[in-house]
Amino acid sequence: MIRTASQLLLAAVLALPAAAAAQATRAEDLRYPPLPRFDIPQPERVVLDNGMVVMLLEDHELPLVEATALIRGGSRLDPADKAGLASLGAGVMRTGGTQSMASDALDDYLESRAAAIEVRAQDDHLQAALSALKADFPAVLRVFADVLRRPAFDARKLEVARNQAIAEVARQNDEPGQLLAREFKKVVYGPDSPYGRTETFASLGKIRRDDLVAWHRETFHPDRIILGLAGDFQRDEALRQIREAFGDWPQGPAWKAPDVPYRKQPSPGVWFARKDDVTQSFIMMGHLAGLRSDPDFYALEVLNQLFSGSFASRLVNDVRTRKGLAYGVQGQLDSGYDHPGMAWIFVSTKTQTTGASIDALLEEARNLTAQPPTDEEVAKAKQSLLSSFVFNYDTRREVLARQLTLEYFGYPLDWLSRYRTAVEGVTTDQVRAAARRLRPEDFAIVVVGPAQGTDKPLTTYGKVTPIDLAPPAPAPGKK
Repeated sequence: MIRTASQLLLAAVLALPAAAAAQATRAEDLRYPPLPRFDIPQPERVVLDNGMVVMLLEDHELPLVEATALIRGGSRLDPADKAGLASLGAGVMRTGGTQSMASDALDDYLESRAAAIEVRAQDDHLQAALSALKADFPAVLRVFADVLRRPAFDARKLEVARNQAIAEVARQNDEPGQLLAREFKKVVYGPDSPYGRTETFASLGKIRRDDLVAWHRETFHPDRIILGLAGDFQRDEALRQIREAFGDWPQGPAWKAPDVPYRKQPSPGVWFARKDDVTQSFIMMGHLAGLRSDPDFYALEVLNQLFSGSFASRLVNDVRTRKGLAYGVQGQLDSGYDHPGMAWIFVSTKTQTTGASIDALLEEARNLTAQPPTDEEVAKAKQSLLSSFVFNYDTRREVLARQLTLEYFGYPLDWLSRYRTAVEGVTTDQVRAAARRLRPEDFAIVVVGPAQGTDKPLTTYGKVTPIDLAPPAPAPGKK
């Protein structure tokens, strides 16, 4: 019998001596046995003659098969004046049907088989997904290949997708948390960077069907695709089906990794988005961070855990529990795969405690070096990270999803297997050194909230730049 990671961990907990468990009267007195060995399954990697990478991970627990394709592209490659191209293109690839199956027929075909095909765009990649019953998988895979290779880009479906995107732009300032995250990215990466760029009525209005056709012709080639298969299949038969569906697709031009611009230098200061229809202030502060390939990545993982990873972390304990300032508080130094992530701290608070909350976040950031992490904090953070790690990958589908990402960005496929040993080896000195990555003197501070009622003027923290939240101009032809 194959035992899942969660079953192994439960068995370890149940194996604790009853007497030892009874003696613990406080949470901090609990002692845990060493974590059981946890082996992460490794998918088989096969490269087709046309350069398509296929990764296979069998799982016979349920009669289902799921396929995920990562395609080199993404919204960061959109022309500046046509932001939204990849997002519209990906959506209409699915909704617009194929050259051999109209959109309504495709919907009916999938619905009758309880199957699903989806295509969507992220900043740094495109993703297509398939889900089907084992018996239907061969036929649905052929349709999936047709969607990727020969989309029809029905003009009527493009207009539906465009109208949906326009409606989202019209509502883009409604939710303060989303507004805050969007404007913070603009400040940190720069408003002209694709990582800070947003869709507009004007950019969406410029996109035509011919643009989608040209985007697909330039982007979709088999040697730019990593296809992962997880579920109830037999290896040889699945490879035969994949070769039948994709094997005659010719290679495209050699892929060149994009050089995506972003602001390299910090931009300290304060940015304020006036939103008088809320009674809270939403605050985010920080700067650029680093990459997962950086030598101190694992020390940063431990640092993030002790800083904000639990109810006992520094941010939650001090800002929310002890000072009572926060409805929600969180922060971490995010590491990107192929471009720097963001170091950020977030809090939502009463308007009347806006200044006190900013002071509290700045204090916590400074205390990471002024009151550096202790041996006990580091030990607890490592234990918490390692205890939760197995639950992140306790299904083969989760494992394959992460392995596809590692393959896409060129990381070694044993990266996950290294994680536990690497975290166990992190020292307190390494965590303290990593804490110096957070630089309060370089913080950009973005605030969304009412203009009146704050306990301190925002000018206390530097020059204030207003963020224009005026309703965007109507789209061409829209009222």
